[in-house]
Amino acid sequence: MPVPAFAPESPHASGSARAAGELLRRLAPHPLAGQLGTGAALVRARHAVPAPERWPSGLPALDRLLGGGLLPGELVEWVGRRSSGRWAALLSLLAAVTARGEGAVLVDGGDALEPADARAAGVALPRLLWTRCATLREALAATGIALAGGWPLVALDLGDGPLPAAAAGEATWQRLARAARSAGTTLVVSSPRRVTGAAAAAVLRSEGRGARWLAPPLLAGLSGELILERSRSGERERDGARERLRLAVPLEGALEGASRVADDPPEGARRVANPGEGPLPALRAAAS
Repeated sequence: MPVPAFAPESPHASGSARAAGELLRRLAPHPLAGQLGTGAALVRARHAVPAPERWPSGLPALDRLLGGGLLPGELVEWVGRRSSGRWAALLSLLAAVTARGEGAVLVDGGDALEPADARAAGVALPRLLWTRCATLREALAATGIALAGGWPLVALDLGDGPLPAAAAGEATWQRLARAARSAGTTLVVSSPRRVTGAAAAAVLRSEGRGARWLAPPLLAGLSGELILERSRSGERERDGARERLRLAVPLEGALEGASRVADDPPEGARRVANPGEGPLPALRAAAS
């Protein structure tokens, strides 16, 4: 007789219904027995989504702390004071993405980027969309626009200066986290202090421990520690873990090829904004 591929079962099914399902499995011909399952299992199988894979960040310390790298669709907050290596680390993340042929967005809220230094750090400038924002409100709006573009990495840097007591409401960061998750984009928020609240899937803190010298007065890089303050992506048992952080300091570079969403881009860069136009309309046009 015909044997259904899936026997119905639910948490509220009676004992006789569950027994009937088990009987069907025992009576089914051997080749079919292994293919029988519950209706609930069929629904789960149809809606199963493969888990995204972490991508290596180019920073061994970060990859070890997060179990292999950064995860698409997550908001990661990186906190650190001036000279903690936070900015150099952000350049390393941008370099890792652009070096594999993909694009990245930098929302430069602290007006910190020097294209020459970025290129020396390994950033492929033609694949970098760079927007400078004068206010926090503008930077948050630019981040939201960039997340709608489906970029693999969007980095928001809030600079080193003082931030408002309430840099942004919890609802704002939750909205950006949802947008990143929906787009499958890794959103990295770089800030001198915690700002994203509960929206961050992982919070990292870098602490500077001093400079590394080739020979006075040649600076080779920075040494420090990277601390995983909090994670909710399966690495919770590692909360509080520390890794040694070593960052190189770019010594030379060039300006050719950068895309800049701002007035007066450096010589050789592709102009995205029109004279007198703010960065947000230009970013919308560039991201579309």
